[in-house]
Amino acid sequence: MTSQPPAGRRQKTGTRSRPSSNPSPESPAGGAPPRHPPAPHLALGDEGEARAADYLESQGYRIVARNVRAAGVELDLVVRRGRTVVFVEVKTRRSHRFGAPELAVDARKRRRLVRGAYAWLRERGRGFRSARFDVIAWQVFSRDPGEATWKLRHIQNAFDAEDSD
Repeated sequence: MTSQPPAGRRQKTGTRSRPSSNPSPESPAGGAPPRHPPAPHLALGDEGEARAADYLESQGYRIVARNVRAAGVELDLVVRRGRTVVFVEVKTRRSHRFGAPELAVDARKRRRLVRGAYAWLRERGRGFRSARFDVIAWQVFSRDPGEATWKLRHIQNAFDAEDSD
């Protein structure tokens, strides 16, 4: 990565939270609206990210951050192996209606990920010798609701920062 994007926002760590967009009229004054279970597609994405983290750990990677925001961009997983930091975008699909999961990481998404990675590296990237971008694509097959089969594709070096300009 050779060029530097504009300075980003402060990094936040922790799990992703999706507040309700429609506060309940029963909410106490000044209180938070009641929490609702996540929409099915969000729950599927969260499960895909958790499975990706488990897979990466089993392959010898160390999880550095999950669902971290940098420069207004959410980075699904930031992992390390040795002195290499890897920014991992996780995509999970139940059908091929919109194409294979990895196809969702288009040029626009790659530019955003690069911007977020530069910002993250400026704040937290000391000690890393190299960086790369991976994509983990999950395809979920299910005939019965309780019996799902998860198929993994781990695309290492899925794209270069310079290719995303």
